[in-house]
Amino acid sequence: MIAYGRNFRPWLLVLALLLAGLGYGVVAQIDGSDRGIVPLDTSNSLEVGGIQVDVYAKSGRLAREAGWREAQRQGWRLLWAKYHNGAGAPALGDGGLDSLISSIVIEEEHISENRYVAKLGIIFDRVRAGEVMGVSGQFSRSAPLLVIPVQWVGQTPQSFEVRTPWQEAWARFRAGSSSIDYVRPSGTGADPLLLNVAQTGRPGRRWWRALLDQYGAADVLIPTVRLERSYPGGPVKGYFTARYGPDNRVIETFVLQVDSPSAIPAMMDEGVKRMDGVYNNALSAGLLRPDTSLIIEQPVVAPEDAAPDEVATTVSADDNDADASKPTDDGDDSEPVAAINGFTIQFDSPDEGTINSVEASIRGIPGVKSASTTSLALGGTSVMRVSFAGDAGMLKLGLSARGFSVSESGGTFRVSR
Repeated sequence: MIAYGRNFRPWLLVLALLLAGLGYGVVAQIDGSDRGIVPLDTSNSLEVGGIQVDVYAKSGRLAREAGWREAQRQGWRLLWAKYHNGAGAPALGDGGLDSLISSIVIEEEHISENRYVAKLGIIFDRVRAGEVMGVSGQFSRSAPLLVIPVQWVGQTPQSFEVRTPWQEAWARFRAGSSSIDYVRPSGTGADPLLLNVAQTGRPGRRWWRALLDQYGAADVLIPTVRLERSYPGGPVKGYFTARYGPDNRVIETFVLQVDSPSAIPAMMDEGVKRMDGVYNNALSAGLLRPDTSLIIEQPVVAPEDAAPDEVATTVSADDNDADASKPTDDGDDSEPVAAINGFTIQFDSPDEGTINSVEASIRGIPGVKSASTTSLALGGTSVMRVSFAGDAGMLKLGLSARGFSVSESGGTFRVSR
């Protein structure tokens, strides 16, 4: 039983709990220490992994050096065969291979007194190796695709809310040899708020357009895994699903299994490699086509920022070659068409409802042709791009009529209510 003092006020306890819940909830989602891992950047490299070596020498150090040399030769042969339909690679000396190789990745290794047993990966420089192989032009890649890895454990889905083995595997993956240009968030900062599991099921395109623009991506990949444990400490199955696009379309599924939970990281690494193969095949088959509904409309350049030949001109309603100032049949001058100008509007965006409300209000202003949020900052200041048939003064009047307080600086409007 809890004993309260004589000065206890129940409403103070309720208020404190509410404030603590609101404040801590936001801080916990952003500042959690159990999330976030920086992905490896291998955009300028080509990797050949899983090379097995078993070398004897007079000492463990010499055996290791000889093993690395042997791995470099095997890696060169495998890389050449990959881009030349299995053909044999021309012989290169160790010095020549050293100039093409960026680093050696130790996947596993065991060193004894005179023996070296290891599984290694060889990372080649994309430009130098491509020139030697004569296939520099073949390294074309997809459009940038945002990766949101989702892991299910039981009935609980997890993305960037916490650090998961699936996210870690995607961060470890060396994507230099892939045809897919992966955009892999680190999972820190606002990532857990913006790229959560709920977002992967959101069909609306407006929110997706703002997110993809913020992360510099053209579309989204949602690789998913569901872990199923037979019993504590026993075998673990992983059911993997390659998904694509805001509609969460399924491309392919596969299953992997390990004997114990300690082998889950290795299973995840293998799952990422298999998933990358699925996405590469889908790209070759034309399944990863750009979704035109995710393209943000290009803003119209304002006349003061445009080149002379890009400034919007007045056109007669009857004929493109007619003089706009030519009198009509009834003797009155024709009404000139207002030029379409582009404007930037900044506004506070504490939640999605506010963003939708501000967009709807601005779209309702007479003369507004389009209005879309191009830079999303949930809980901060977002940026909207507006196409308007009129000048800045007319737009300012329209915003004021809609109940906004408006300030202008350097052609950018700042609105609030």
